[in-house]
Amino acid sequence: MAGTGMAALSSGHIQGVQDWWSQLTQASVLTELAALTASVTLAWLLVALLRRAVRADLDLPVLFGRKLIDGALFPLLLLCLGYAARALVLAAGQPLAVFRVALPVLVSLAVIRVGVKVLQAAFKDAPLIRALERSISWVAWAAMVLWVTGVLPLMLEELDQISWHVGSAKLSVRTLLEGAITAGAVLIVSLWISSAIEAQLLKSATGGDLSLRKAVSNAVRALLVGVGLLLGLSAVGIDLTALSVLGGAIGVGVGLGLQKLAASYVSGFVMLAERSVRIGDHVRIDNFEGRISDIKARYTIVRALSGRESVVPNEMFIANRIESLSLSDSHVVLSTLVTVAYASDVDLVTRLLLEAASAQPRVLAEPAPSVHLLNFGADGLEFSLNYWIADPENGQNNLRSEVNLAVLEAFRAHGIEIPYPQRVVHSTSK
Repeated sequence: MAGTGMAALSSGHIQGVQDWWSQLTQASVLTELAALTASVTLAWLLVALLRRAVRADLDLPVLFGRKLIDGALFPLLLLCLGYAARALVLAAGQPLAVFRVALPVLVSLAVIRVGVKVLQAAFKDAPLIRALERSISWVAWAAMVLWVTGVLPLMLEELDQISWHVGSAKLSVRTLLEGAITAGAVLIVSLWISSAIEAQLLKSATGGDLSLRKAVSNAVRALLVGVGLLLGLSAVGIDLTALSVLGGAIGVGVGLGLQKLAASYVSGFVMLAERSVRIGDHVRIDNFEGRISDIKARYTIVRALSGRESVVPNEMFIANRIESLSLSDSHVVLSTLVTVAYASDVDLVTRLLLEAASAQPRVLAEPAPSVHLLNFGADGLEFSLNYWIADPENGQNNLRSEVNLAVLEAFRAHGIEIPYPQRVVHSTSK
């Protein structure tokens, strides 16, 4: 029966190709080309007008992209206008030749553009994005070719014959493929919505407000993706009531092997909700100091001034002690220790130290720099110069070096000696 079906399909394909070719050579093709050209022009004009109208108010990279026809809005509008033009051509009583190929091409283009743009917006720096984009493109174009040639319906019928029973449900390869496509479409729509919400929430947000909005964004994305997965499983034909057993198994797994991972996820939401740690804070954790550049659901990225980045599990911010240099106040005090000879003028040393610190633009005038005579050391008088800064994220050692250089230059200009260590060696001769 399969061979008979294949033979009948082959003869049907040949006849269909001959009919399509004969229609393609008729004068009515010019009407279809004109309608298609009008659809392209109208879609281009509508996107240009919408881009100019809303670009200044809304940031919609998925719809508009970087260029006029780069986003997903142009192929979507073109697809709708193409179907409208096709309906007008059919209403005029003319056969279809160009639209038989053009519409599947437009469908594939819309699927590719929407999928790629949503993935780029949702996972900006993920290493697998390029591979996923290529996969979506290959699958969409292959499906278009198979549909135009008429092979796709035959393949679906054959795949529907490969079936098996899972409990009371009957599954087939076709059902799984259609369910996977449906689940992918639902997930892409969920990511699209969550990316749009995240872009609007994080727009022009800073500090603690940014952290709170990041928490809301992560929660919305997790909720939408979870709903999308449930809808995808339902589309495959899996009974969602059976997930209660799976949920129990996952609970056991979390309690045993995934407790660290679960703790990091929970800690991430706690951090963002309590705002104990915020994006932009300067912190020191596990002997690593830097500025928090991003807070994810599972980990936090801490970027040092040297450019190195540390990926810290969120659990460490909850379970361990961390030093925050900018939680309640971004002011940080820096100190410079210097030793001068006992014969030095103490008032002059104090004045030179204060001038060296006050001359630096980053040093705050309030609180003012201060100088203290700490110790009568073995080698000389030990002074401490303390000064405050409000931008520790711009570096501390660089400013400390500038202050030290200014102190050294002032001491040399005024003849103040920084003594060498003095040691007395007693020797006995026999």
